[in-house]
Amino acid sequence: MAAAIEQPEPMFMYHPKTITALLLAAALAPALAQTTTQSTPTTTSTPSTTTTTTGAASEQVIVPQVDRRDVKRPRYPSNDFAFGLYGGVYSTQNFGSAAVSGLRLAYHITEDIFVDGTFGRSKVSDENYRQVLPGGIFVNRTETLSYYALSAGYNLLPGEVFFGRNLAKATQGYVLAGVGSTDFAGQKRQTVHYGFGLRLILADWFSVQADVKNHVFTLDLLGKRQSTNNPEISLGLTVFF
Repeated sequence: MAAAIEQPEPMFMYHPKTITALLLAAALAPALAQTTTQSTPTTTSTPSTTTTTTGAASEQVIVPQVDRRDVKRPRYPSNDFAFGLYGGVYSTQNFGSAAVSGLRLAYHITEDIFVDGTFGRSKVSDENYRQVLPGGIFVNRTETLSYYALSAGYNLLPGEVFFGRNLAKATQGYVLAGVGSTDFAGQKRQTVHYGFGLRLILADWFSVQADVKNHVFTLDLLGKRQSTNNPEISLGLTVFF
């Protein structure tokens, strides 16, 4: 009897649970692939730029339409210039004291530095000499003394003055010096002056100020040329503009 032909055994044995797992994996594969595609932004590349879909979110949705209008800035007065009148006492060496009056024009370059120009006049008498010398020294009993001066000043020692309990006004001390000319008894002499003062500011445009100055110039009226010191004390009103 011929030997029976042996059948080869199968290489793999398919278990029922294994077959079920493979079927589930095949069914879920398309869904996982679609989810991965949606979460990855689409990128379009060109030779010059790369654009992503996320760039659209940064664009402004509404562009505001605002009408521009011209705005005129207000002009505030600087009040750097000052004009004033003053009066006081001028003491001429060897001839006594007399009243003096004049006007001033100033310009405040900065908060601390200013320039000041003044012009003043006074009357000088030789009455004391006429009691000793017949005919006196002057042709007339009185002579007019006039001067102009250009000064440079510096503000210092700011403070306040109180009027009662509820009212206070600002004050400003200053020093000044300069040059000018004095016309007296037919002689015009170059003059150097120096002094100090105090300014009481009553309003933004108005102040009261007092000055003490000494005018130094030479005279030749008594037969000898000499340098004279001529102090002046004045009080004035000043307007800022």
